[in-house]
Amino acid sequence: MRASDLFHFAGRAATGNALRTGLLILAMAIGVAAVVVLTALGDGARRYVLNQFSSIGSNLVIVLPGRSQTGGFNPGNAITSTPRDLTVDDAQALLRASAVRRVAPLIIGTSEISVGGKLREVMVAGSTAEFIDVRQLKLAQGRFLPVGDWRRGPPEAVIGARINDELFAGTSALGQLVRVGDRRVRIVGVLATTGHGLGMNTDELVIVPVSLAQAMFNSNTLFRILIEASGREAIEAAKVQATEIIKLRHEGELDVTLITQDAVLATFDRLLGALTLGVAGIAAISLAVAGILVMNVMLVSVAQRTAEIGLLKALGASGATIRQTFLAEAAMLSLVGALLGLLLGHAGAALIRHLFPVLPAFPPLWAVLAGLGTALVTGVLFGVLPARRAAALDPVLALARR
Repeated sequence: MRASDLFHFAGRAATGNALRTGLLILAMAIGVAAVVVLTALGDGARRYVLNQFSSIGSNLVIVLPGRSQTGGFNPGNAITSTPRDLTVDDAQALLRASAVRRVAPLIIGTSEISVGGKLREVMVAGSTAEFIDVRQLKLAQGRFLPVGDWRRGPPEAVIGARINDELFAGTSALGQLVRVGDRRVRIVGVLATTGHGLGMNTDELVIVPVSLAQAMFNSNTLFRILIEASGREAIEAAKVQATEIIKLRHEGELDVTLITQDAVLATFDRLLGALTLGVAGIAAISLAVAGILVMNVMLVSVAQRTAEIGLLKALGASGATIRQTFLAEAAMLSLVGALLGLLLGHAGAALIRHLFPVLPAFPPLWAVLAGLGTALVTGVLFGVLPARRAAALDPVLALARR
């Protein structure tokens, strides 16, 4: 039997029972669609997290107060070790490191901004002129904080885009005097819209000099120190040098945690990549279930078409031809189900992107190919047993069962 005749016969057999064929195709389609949608969710979450963390700047080393380690509990350390706060002097000392290009101290707090009878709560960030370059922020209007003594900043502020829209709609915010907490400051700049990054929404941020923020919150402690290395190849060197400088300033005790942007990105990439593979594996179980359904349907088909098989064998069809016919039927049903599932999966991913625009829920190519390949392999594999059973039928006995 020619290949064209083989597939024509298999197609006629597959469409002979529309309800049975439709249910089988639907089961296979659901399995493939589940793989596509779940991997799109997992990979979208991975890319969203990586993009968010990448948006905070480049070549970053972040210094956090307190030591994070897994070395166990030492009673002696509990008595003698007192973690020190990060200070502006610590941040300035880091400028001595040869691998460091910029340093931006950071203090964070919440307060209220009021102007012209309008009042709203905002997040206040105290930093220096270097903050805009370290964080790679852009200005929509005006200028950023001036370069000068970190301990004596002028009463000036830069506000986020949303604050500008809500409090100064239709007017220019530049040069306006506003009250932030109990301090009066003059607005000198407006940030361009950037959104979230480093745990804060810069569109709702008020940036003031670090000295002013410390006085506002009555604290000399820094929330973070942001270090920009002189290049990607200098990130580790900057981390090592910053560690040594902090240890010298803290009497030989390393009571801070230094993390690099690349290390955090790599960790998130591994974790969320494993999560994507995990959900893909869970979704693939539905393909195995669909494969079992293929086998059941094909076994029923063999029982219903016993006389037909006997007639084909009586006309000279070999066992290999009968086997190929049933395998072709299983492959065709699996392929149609897989393609339908692919369309449903892409439609589901598009719906997710429509409902959650910030989530880049695009199914990865490997998941699409794996879903299609698994569906075909599963369908054919589970079609082998029915095909072998059909090929093994005796033509005389098969015809007698008419």
